[in-house]
Amino acid sequence: MGAETGNDRPPRWGYDADNGPALWASLDPGYAACALGTEQSPVDLAGGRGAGLPPLEFAYRPSRIVLENTGHTVQANPDPGSFVVLDGIRYELRQFHFHHGSEHLFDGVRLALELHLVHAAGDGALAVVGVLFAEGAAHGTLAPLWAHLPAEPGAVRAVPGELDLATLLPARLTAWRYRGSLTTPPCTEGVAWAVLAEPLAISAAQIAAFAALYPNNFRPVQPLGQRVLHIG
Repeated sequence: MGAETGNDRPPRWGYDADNGPALWASLDPGYAACALGTEQSPVDLAGGRGAGLPPLEFAYRPSRIVLENTGHTVQANPDPGSFVVLDGIRYELRQFHFHHGSEHLFDGVRLALELHLVHAAGDGALAVVGVLFAEGAAHGTLAPLWAHLPAEPGAVRAVPGELDLATLLPARLTAWRYRGSLTTPPCTEGVAWAVLAEPLAISAAQIAAFAALYPNNFRPVQPLGQRVLHIG
């Protein structure tokens, strides 16, 4: 997950052998946390301690969407007004984007795709809601987005009509929650993560369409260290 912006130059960091995750910290001093951080994301979602956490409260509304190919992913920029309440704090939805395959592992298994819904609180604190996708039936809400995927880095395309953002979420909102980081440079820590436990379905054709643009834009899992995964 990153606050990604498009530009006219090739991205300095990426997912290839010469600029991939193992090298991020060496590409820029500002990326040091990618190697030295102790609360990095993603992680393997295995186990999880029940902690009686307050449930996630989503207030997502239909929105116009502008898609942007950032050079690292396809990012969707919605209208303001949607938010989530996580641990009593309101975070406004700023953007969402996709990783192929999933960044978080599901008990050691990498799924087909992962959606990151990136939110910010009034003080700038970040919360990311992750949604995992497994191969199955086509996902209807993704269809209009996939029909307008911008193919070239820096390209921007508006999606006609409005998207019901709530349909990007599974019916059950049980989630793994932990303190982590951005999964892209600069790998900033202090991010509140909630990865929903119920995967959604996506078709093989939809997976292939995104993979044609970004065949492997995922960061490998990072050590959990002293952190505890909570689920609830």
